[in-house]
Amino acid sequence: MAAVQIFNNPQISFKSELFIVIMHIAWIYLLHAYYRSNKIDYRYYSQNGERKRFDKTKYGADKRWELERCLNDKNNPLDSDTSNNLRFLITLRHEIEHQMTSHIDDTITAKFQACALNYNHYVQKFFGERNGIDKHLPVSLQFSAVSREQLNILSERSDIPRHISACINRFEDELSPEEFQSTRYAYRVLLTGKTANSKRQADEVITFVKADSEMAQSINKTYALIKETERPKYPAGYVVQTMRDEGYPKFNMYHHTQIWKKLDGKSPAKGYGVTVVKLWYWYESWLKVVRTHCEENRNKYA
Repeated sequence: MAAVQIFNNPQISFKSELFIVIMHIAWIYLLHAYYRSNKIDYRYYSQNGERKRFDKTKYGADKRWELERCLNDKNNPLDSDTSNNLRFLITLRHEIEHQMTSHIDDTITAKFQACALNYNHYVQKFFGERNGIDKHLPVSLQFSAVSREQLNILSERSDIPRHISACINRFEDELSPEEFQSTRYAYRVLLTGKTANSKRQADEVITFVKADSEMAQSINKTYALIKETERPKYPAGYVVQTMRDEGYPKFNMYHHTQIWKKLDGKSPAKGYGVTVVKLWYWYESWLKVVRTHCEENRNKYA
């Protein structure tokens, strides 16, 4: 609750860093509670014959697993996409704990939203719905609407720290398209203004509808029309993996880099891709270029 409240506080400018650190601790405590309730020992130890020698901190407390060790254990109860979300935040935490960052709030908000929803889901799954925090943290209010011009400015920001940009890029290059699009990895929502159809709904900022309802189908059709203006984008790792899956197992990131440098693939005039918050993504047209190259050099990559 503290992590979410801090992130929603307009007077705090260090909110992303605080959210990451506090949620990191919250997840450690949650997983420790799960392991303890299932009689799984989550302490570090060394084996001396049949006897366990438990590792201690400087002041004598048992050394317990950190979050990453909890995720890597065979008994990890979290689904893979939730684990990916946490590994992303762990990777980012390693960057921010050694140096100050800035201007990252708008870049990774979708991951924070997924992290909070995932946490509430597993709190309730492990320890009952009465322990959920959703009833305490309903909806974050915003003082103004976001215009198309503002969205363009946010998507074209170039002042995100370079080490954070590289960190995000490298992590997401290793995700499959399915993992990248999972709502448990990053929760992305399309909001649209709506006139209330009844007095009961008049004071609701957000209305939840069933996925198979008539209203949901109508929304999906509208979203499809909006989505047509935004072409699918792929990280470099996806391009490389696609070529391998199509029968070119020797094709790697080095070869891909050589191709786009030779063809000046990142030139805006070519239209092969786009920069989104300093991260480069490729369009479908670039996939076709790389596919043609692989076909013409089958002996090299097959």
